[in-house]
Amino acid sequence: MTTFTDRHGLSSPLPAPDAEAQVRADDRAHVFHSWSAQALIDPLPVATGRGSTFWDYEGTAYLDFSSQLVNLNLGHQHPDLVAAIQQQAGRLATIQPSMANDVRGELARLIAEVAPDGFEKVFFTNGGAEANEYAVRMARQATGRRKVLSMYRSYHGSTATAISLTGDPRRWANDVTDTGAVRFFGPYLYRSPFHSETIEQETERALAHLEQTIQLEGPQTIAAIIVETVVGTNGVLLPPPGYLPGVRALCDRYGIVFIADEVMVGFGRLGEWFGIDAFEGRPDLITFAKGVNSGYVPLGGVVISDRIAAAFDTVPFAGGLTYSGHPLACAAGVATFEVFRRDGILERVRDLGERVVGPTLRSWAQSHPSVGEVRGRGLFWAVELVRDQWTREPLVPFNASGADAAPMTAFAAAAKRGGVWPFTHFHRVHIAPPLVIEEAELVRGLAAIEEALAVADGYAVG
Repeated sequence: MTTFTDRHGLSSPLPAPDAEAQVRADDRAHVFHSWSAQALIDPLPVATGRGSTFWDYEGTAYLDFSSQLVNLNLGHQHPDLVAAIQQQAGRLATIQPSMANDVRGELARLIAEVAPDGFEKVFFTNGGAEANEYAVRMARQATGRRKVLSMYRSYHGSTATAISLTGDPRRWANDVTDTGAVRFFGPYLYRSPFHSETIEQETERALAHLEQTIQLEGPQTIAAIIVETVVGTNGVLLPPPGYLPGVRALCDRYGIVFIADEVMVGFGRLGEWFGIDAFEGRPDLITFAKGVNSGYVPLGGVVISDRIAAAFDTVPFAGGLTYSGHPLACAAGVATFEVFRRDGILERVRDLGERVVGPTLRSWAQSHPSVGEVRGRGLFWAVELVRDQWTREPLVPFNASGADAAPMTAFAAAAKRGGVWPFTHFHRVHIAPPLVIEEAELVRGLAAIEEALAVADGYAVG
């Protein structure tokens, strides 16, 4: 049996390489994969992981620059999270949500303590899609209205209402589930739908567009506006100054509930407990998942403002889940808070983002003709790859697949040969490694991605 050695010098066994054949056989014969044409995929069998790295059965190591699905904030096999789950399983593995248990209550209290003022209650779900489903349900029940506004460039999950609110192509085959969904354009200066030339114009015009949408749809019919605090998979689009406060003002003006989707950016990804802390948006409901316990056991939820919570003081909330606040998941969540505070995770994310990632990516824009724009914060960045920096033509077309996506496929393959598992979407590469990544690993991974940019440069003009 082979072994791998991590950065602390600790060795762990790898399964024998011949075990890979059985993993592949079982997967291809019996596992039905999401978002895939089943006969056209060949998933990589992963043997083990630790920290910012995972290994295949042949012992090939990959730096995980996507944190899997931007959820593995504390990395693979964090000993504190593993121990918390083991200890909880030995005492109380599960209990129904109508009963109180210590770790669920403790985690809810810890979340409320770092949430904005006026948020004291937490409803737990099994993940981010359900969190958004239940936030919308709360808004509809509290207001008695039906419609929910969401951005075109967004992803809110694949369950019924969440996929209807989603604004990217994953919605297209599923767009028959919630007739109350209405979409609008959010701010995106690099490809402004409002023909803006400055960030101030983009904020002003995006808010004017949103208000016009509200008026044309009928304010009295709109229960909520849901916004990813930072648009995630669809571009790492940071809200321009004044935009989220402007959304708050519109919600106040028309009696609409403001939902901040923090499933991807909550719990440290931007160097803040909640992304909203960096942008002054003051939502009514905050949804979370992923980073709350790094996905070690499925967990998500809704942080509820006192105003919305009060609507259910004497009126029952019509909703529930068998595994809401599962003890094993909450135990890992409590341990996450302990690790964040002990190891200064938020501070190191801000430092690495400002001192290492930001300057490195900005240098790429000067030296690589395929780099159109870089943007981000903390350990969450996007690099737009283009064929022409002047016209901003994307490296591959919107929603490209097959031969049309070949340039991005070749770029990703080059990154993997360099030992990095990248996060690519359409014509972008995102930088989203675990928050515990060592600086040397981060520098090495960025260098590998820059080396892979030579592939993209080959398709660019100039």
